Amino acid sequence: MNESLPTRRLVRRLLFVVVAMFGFGFALVPIYDVMCQAFGINGKTAGAYSGAQTADEARQVRVQFLATNAAGMIWEFQPLADQLEVNPGASREMRFVAYNPTDKPMIAQAIPSVSPARAAAYFHKTECFCFTQQVLQPGERIEMPVRFIVDRDLPADVRHLTLAYTLFDITSRQPPVAVHDAALAKERLQ
Repeated sequence: MNESLPTRRLVRRLLFVVVAMFGFGFALVPIYDVMCQAFGINGKTAGAYSGAQTADEARQVRVQFLATNAAGMIWEFQPLADQLEVNPGASREMRFVAYNPTDKPMIAQAIPSVSPARAAAYFHKTECFCFTQQVLQPGERIEMPVRFIVDRDLPADVRHLTLAYTLFDITSRQPPVAVHDAALAKERLQ
């Protein structure tokens, strides 16, 4: 009988740990968002643009473009230009080039980030290669567009934005049939 009392305590403690870990898992997303906002990192872009598409000709904002590869990604990946001067409210486009130097099909996913983080809410992508996975055949090179609008309501003290993409190799996360099927679908579209 004395042995059951320590066992019950142990079970209660373990159940408490499980419940605490489960609760902490749910709390991670809001904690991450607060940390990103506090430190000005990983700015998520805003949703669809709902304002009038009239450009503010009296104002210009410099948008810088960065492209990096995640560890293990061997594609060549870069924007066609380092930066653009844009008028808030005007629709603009930048193209990024990707090249698969390997001898096998690969699938990539680009993850965007805007800085400063407080300006990310005013950056609207209307079309982006980051919305879908990119399949490139061996030796294939493609140009991928991103169309965007810098909102006219961007705070006046923000004169420079950076749109950065990190390209990840997700080939191993996809079944081999998916790589082949995606390549066939891409050929049909061309």
